[in-house]
Amino acid sequence: MPNLLKKRLADLDENLFIPRELSWLSFNARVLQEAADDTVPVIERLRYLGIFSNNMDEFFRVRVAEVRRLILVSEGTSKQQAKELQAAILKRVVELQKQFEKTYTAVLRDLRGRHIYMINERQLDPGQAAFVQSYFTRTVLPELEPILLRDGHPIPALNDESIYLALDIRSGDSYNYAVVEVPTDRLERFVQVPRRKGKSGKVFIALDNVMRACLPQMFRGVFHIDEAAAYCFKFSRDAELEIDPGITESLIDKMESSLKQRRKAEAVRFVYDSAMPQRLLDYLCHRFGFGKYDSLIAGGRYHNSKDFMSFPNVGPKYLEFKPLPPIRLPRLDEPGSLFDNIKEQDVFLCYPYHPFDYIVDLLKTAALDPEVSAIKICLYRVARISRVIDALVNAVQNGKRVLAVVELAARFDEAANISWAQRLTESGIDVIFGIPGLKVHSKLLLIERREDQSLRFYSHIGTGNFNERTALRYTDFTLLTYDQNIGRDIYDVFDFLQFTYKRPRYRTLLVSPHSTRPGLMQLVEQEISNARAGYRAELTLKCNNLVDNQLVMKLYEASDAGVHVKLIIRGMCSLLPGVKGISENIEAISIVDRYLEHPRAYVFYNRGHPRYLIGSADLMTRNLDYRVEVLCPINDPVAQQTLQHVLDQQWHDNVKARIIDQHQINGFVPRRNKAARIRSQESIHRYLATGKLPRYAKSDMVSTAPQRRRKRR
Repeated sequence: MPNLLKKRLADLDENLFIPRELSWLSFNARVLQEAADDTVPVIERLRYLGIFSNNMDEFFRVRVAEVRRLILVSEGTSKQQAKELQAAILKRVVELQKQFEKTYTAVLRDLRGRHIYMINERQLDPGQAAFVQSYFTRTVLPELEPILLRDGHPIPALNDESIYLALDIRSGDSYNYAVVEVPTDRLERFVQVPRRKGKSGKVFIALDNVMRACLPQMFRGVFHIDEAAAYCFKFSRDAELEIDPGITESLIDKMESSLKQRRKAEAVRFVYDSAMPQRLLDYLCHRFGFGKYDSLIAGGRYHNSKDFMSFPNVGPKYLEFKPLPPIRLPRLDEPGSLFDNIKEQDVFLCYPYHPFDYIVDLLKTAALDPEVSAIKICLYRVARISRVIDALVNAVQNGKRVLAVVELAARFDEAANISWAQRLTESGIDVIFGIPGLKVHSKLLLIERREDQSLRFYSHIGTGNFNERTALRYTDFTLLTYDQNIGRDIYDVFDFLQFTYKRPRYRTLLVSPHSTRPGLMQLVEQEISNARAGYRAELTLKCNNLVDNQLVMKLYEASDAGVHVKLIIRGMCSLLPGVKGISENIEAISIVDRYLEHPRAYVFYNRGHPRYLIGSADLMTRNLDYRVEVLCPINDPVAQQTLQHVLDQQWHDNVKARIIDQHQINGFVPRRNKAARIRSQESIHRYLATGKLPRYAKSDMVSTAPQRRRKRR
């Protein structure tokens, strides 16, 4: 790194990086922008509010919990920095919560304009009140288990995935307090009630309001109630799992034990109805033992707005996004062997535009093909009803050897993965759990097939999970290839996962924790060398998160050398783009639209002979150093062109792309005068279906020869 740049970076010190927690909150603000956008169909706006709320729950359970732990264990300057970060987080969260409430009110108004009504218990007419009373008695009351709060009596551990009502009960001059869970895991959160006589439309009441309307019945006449009120609250607990490294239990037993402990973990956030009386709030804080480093956040009347994610569309179809039909690939639909198709030419799939069915069909074909001897797969998150699992079980039943690497520590899917591991084992599949301390995040599938008396490999490398459900909602890339060098490398990855003492030397893949970091650093360094030699130098990085400080520093160096750096980052970005003297040649955007952007793709100009990589690794320290991740080259020219055109359309998005900069204000990318309107997710679907590109420039990356430029003076 040149000395002048080193001095400038040293002068900036800690201001070189945006704290990843604040950057993540900027991402969730982009989600909230979609909910506030009145050009988005109103049911989808309500669902964006649900996504925002769900994201915030996970943020507190993971990111804020980590900051809280830092405060508790650190000393001196580190402790003070962590406390300042926590304060900045809470300030931003409160701002976002206010925006949420404002947006929620606007969405309810627009729903009413479409004759869809959300009412509370005070707005029921007599007929609706009678319906609610009957529904409560028949359906809700049997599910309720109120807990009276008495001094000296312990409170059972409450579930941080649930919402609760704090009950304020007056009997004469005395007050009693109780809590009761709102049973949204067993009952619908939104109950449709009869519409008012002579009125059109659909009317809903939240389950918590059904309970508010019937509070006295909840106690079945046990004591006299003069007045009762209910205030919603919820917890977020620390989601970190602590697994004892001892060897006396199996890994599954340890994980199950740790999951039980998570249910009792310390709360890191307490969100409550701001209308709650202070005496009740003080009592709850005392009984729950909240300390000075806990986050107490006043909110609105309703919590767990994540339930809006599944709010039904009871109106016209145009209140939701118009479906984009899946694009079939004729060569994969023609009669004949899938293996012959892959052998003839690589297959590059873009979800959800292409159907995930092709992967299930490949597994089913492998299960039946007499020449297939073995299937190996990495499972991180799978669908609740999984045809992938069914196909693997069928393969064993047809005499194939099947190895499944199941990641038990996939956060929030631990219990599901324990269950899947047990089912796979019972079905005769060899199940392994990877390497202690290294989460297996790779999206690999390897099919071993006998051809001409030799063992041949058919490989799958993806950016997303083997999950039919998320493949409908997440954008991701998949490569299916007959490239035997890639196949041998993937074989070596599985060998490493089984026999951890081995350290393979990979031919083509970048594999964490062995070669991803040095491989990426070398590719960036090559662009720096090209720029300093006077050649055009450019790189495009598309991923979920960019927060590794070492890589960020390398990108600052690349910018200083004249490399044009284009970043398409969905979530956290610690790098500060566009700072004079530091990152003037770095631009960054983020796209939030109907699908969740999930691919990782890295492109290096390489003097006009671009190098393309896709895979599972984000640009985070954990992905580069503490996980098993795989990045794979895209060598097929057709696949390269498809990937490049997809990235180009994202870079030229002027409808749903936001600018990431040092100010974190999420301004939309401006559309130039007379420029075509490009909404990349829609234009990519059109391109994959028809081959037609939107009206902008040709690809900036693909070139047939090196381009030399005038050397910098």
